Amino acid sequence: FDFPSSGIAMGMYNLDESIRDFARASMNYGLIRKYPVFLSTKNTILKAYDGRFKDIFEEIYQAEFKADFEKAGITYEHRLIDDMVATALRWEGGYVWACKNYDGDVQSDTVAQGYGSLGLMTSVLMTPDGKIVESEAAHGTVTRHYREHQAGRATSTNPIASIFAWTQGLAHRAKLDNNAELAKFCSTLERVCIETVESGKMTKDLAILISKDAPWQNTQDFLASIDENLKKAMA
Repeated sequence: FDFPSSGIAMGMYNLDESIRDFARASMNYGLIRKYPVFLSTKNTILKAYDGRFKDIFEEIYQAEFKADFEKAGITYEHRLIDDMVATALRWEGGYVWACKNYDGDVQSDTVAQGYGSLGLMTSVLMTPDGKIVESEAAHGTVTRHYREHQAGRATSTNPIASIFAWTQGLAHRAKLDNNAELAKFCSTLERVCIETVESGKMTKDLAILISKDAPWQNTQDFLASIDENLKKAMA
């Protein structure tokens, strides 16, 4: 392009092997969770670049995953990003959404907020073979709350994403070791977190979604509520 005046340009590249690894990681995660997998691209506009993602995902699915998906009763499908965003707002979850980097960065926060709070969102990284997992809270270090804590003031920080980061990591460890007791602990702790919130005990970020006058607990009191309920559930 011959610029007639000042302006900007952007170039992108990717490697076929990286896209194949992305496809394998997405589909392995779908098998682990028993969820259908959807890839979203803008291949109608970016015919070569996004079209390559579409073609390679289909190639990997047909060659390596189709039989296992059919056995598990799940499916793989490519959708246009426009359609997938609209569909995601209507659906209630229960699927793996494979996004290109920018799409995933934006839409993951949309999904998290749809469920109430970034404090409910975990981030799980998985190697293409599905054997190594890194799990973390997606909300970062919550700097503003930490400054309040350093000043000696009580905060109402939602710990659920951090708890689930641990349970997701430990659940993968349990799977690798065939440790049924650890797997049960992880699933029980996750269930207890959900039931504690549903019982009306929650941190401020969730309470304000109910009403401005809804009662809420500070961080330590909420953790104490989870601890109490976990002991009952494990007894």
